[in-house]
Amino acid sequence: MKKIFCLLCILSLYVAGITAQTLPVVNVENAKGEAVSTQSLITGKPFILSFWGVTCKPCITELNTLNEVLEEWREEVDFDIVAASIDDSRFTSRARSMAQGYGWEFTCIFDKNQDLKRAMNVSLTPQTFIIDAEGNVVYAHSGYTPGSELELLKKLKELQKK
Repeated sequence: MKKIFCLLCILSLYVAGITAQTLPVVNVENAKGEAVSTQSLITGKPFILSFWGVTCKPCITELNTLNEVLEEWREEVDFDIVAASIDDSRFTSRARSMAQGYGWEFTCIFDKNQDLKRAMNVSLTPQTFIIDAEGNVVYAHSGYTPGSELELLKKLKELQKK
């Protein structure tokens, strides 16, 4: 009985740690190649943070879909989108040109040293998070299938109600 109780205590602390995760403070590059802190992404409104790579087709599909629904969703919820490329320095210029070529109308950052990726324990792409207005991680999802972006809208609406 004591073992079960101890296991439940450890599990509850683990879950509490997950839900209390905040956006780590690391430096990344913006679209101009300038070093910026991830803290600059916290602007007082929630945002979707999507990790992607140039060779990840589901990543590109997800980001293109989010770009298509961005204006429509903003009529319902005030939020931003940040696409974080995890490509190393060899592929950063390709990632920049891809983001520009797709015409993404959201913030793109480039984590070429993968500091943000490691700090957020991202192992697979696409990995998508919702960060609330205070910088807390309130939702996380790995992978992409068409229609899964609707869960993001649902979570953003829930944040708006709070």
